[in-house]
Amino acid sequence: MNLKKESRKLFPWVYFFFFYVFLLVSARVQPSEAATKDSPKGHVKLQNHLLASSVVFPVSGNVYPLGYYYVLLNIGNPPKVFDLDIDTGSDLTWVQCDAPCKGCTKPRDSQYKPKCNTLPCSHMLCYGLDLHQRRPCLDPQDQCDYEIGYSDHASSLGALVTDVFPLRLENGSTTHPHLTFGCGYDQQSPGPHPAPPTAGMLGLGRGKVSISSQLSYLGIIKNVIVHCLSHDNGKGFLSIGDELVPSSGVTWTSLALKSTSKHYMTGPAELLFNDKTTSVKGINFIFDSGSSYTYFNAQAYQAILSHIGKDLKVKALMETKEDKSLPVCWKDKEPLKSVYDVKKYFKTITLRFGSQKKGQLFQVPPESYLIITEEGSVCLGILNGSETGLGNYNIIGDIFFQGIMVIYDNERQRIGWIPSDCDKLPNVNHDRGGVLSIEEYQRGFSLIRWLFSGTDSSNNKKDGEL
Repeated sequence: MNLKKESRKLFPWVYFFFFYVFLLVSARVQPSEAATKDSPKGHVKLQNHLLASSVVFPVSGNVYPLGYYYVLLNIGNPPKVFDLDIDTGSDLTWVQCDAPCKGCTKPRDSQYKPKCNTLPCSHMLCYGLDLHQRRPCLDPQDQCDYEIGYSDHASSLGALVTDVFPLRLENGSTTHPHLTFGCGYDQQSPGPHPAPPTAGMLGLGRGKVSISSQLSYLGIIKNVIVHCLSHDNGKGFLSIGDELVPSSGVTWTSLALKSTSKHYMTGPAELLFNDKTTSVKGINFIFDSGSSYTYFNAQAYQAILSHIGKDLKVKALMETKEDKSLPVCWKDKEPLKSVYDVKKYFKTITLRFGSQKKGQLFQVPPESYLIITEEGSVCLGILNGSETGLGNYNIIGDIFFQGIMVIYDNERQRIGWIPSDCDKLPNVNHDRGGVLSIEEYQRGFSLIRWLFSGTDSSNNKKDGEL
């Protein structure tokens, strides 16, 4: 066989195939080296914003009895794994820090060890904290200290540091950006409930210092957060980036942009029970994954409690004060095992955003506002925020989020939701208009290398290569 002639016959097809795969890869694969460099003013933005992808984390946890949901995140080089409570209600990500650490729940070998990597107080992200208790920056080289408090009176005190966050994106690429977070060396939890045993908090709020904002500023992904929490098995997923956002079927409502708060606060809504008005209107809601339960102000809380009480007067359930799990609980003749055993006694709660005729409906079925306690009672997972120091704030917590995909779109200043199966991690390459998956990219490149080299490149990989 004349090898030169055979090569000429094969070349046009090879050239077309190479060009085709090159275009596809160029449209999807995200370069990551630029994201690892810091500029004097903070970070260097990536130039190519067309290659954004998403990073997806499996979620574990539950509303009861744990009371939190968390993800595992690698930090440092070599990377170390930390379990972090996901919180869209705050900006700062922090981990328990061996500096040494006071009030920490993790042993020293599971704490973050700083390595002369504190951020100076003159850094823009130090000002981005926007904390009233932040100390004045007398010397530009002084470390940036922080002190952050939460609605349950827990707090964290520490210093801002920067380190590598190894991330694998859904387009198959990897990136190692230097991100800023808190090294918390003094944790306090004086409230009635003990602090979660997690290593810290994953801040996903709207401020500049949140992880999603930093990744967006670097040009790695878009500033879109998606979470989906399962009803029953303690699973779910969290995504940063817009790759998981459905192209249709999502109900959207605008964020309250005029609010001075950096929370994910929606515009005014009306409270409905069993699709009928409760006469409670014009209330704003904060979407907060860091809160286990939902909190209504006094007016909304009393309205819901009144409507539920009227329904239960002719039912088998009786209110009980024996179960101290939550303020309002009911019991049956026998201990209950599942909320589905009593779902028929309760009605759907609906938040209607916008106008009465064209409003956006956030519907909450009974299984998403009730819990079954260890004693077998059924309790209301909606609390009176006015009694817990929240004043007139209304907070939608994890219990309302079960069984739906919630989308925090900071690019378009809106929040969306759609009923979803949160038990399984989504396949983002499924039904994407015929776009090649990463496995198909790899097979294509292996074939190209084989055609040009005459060898099987899959046998020549080094450890750690994709």
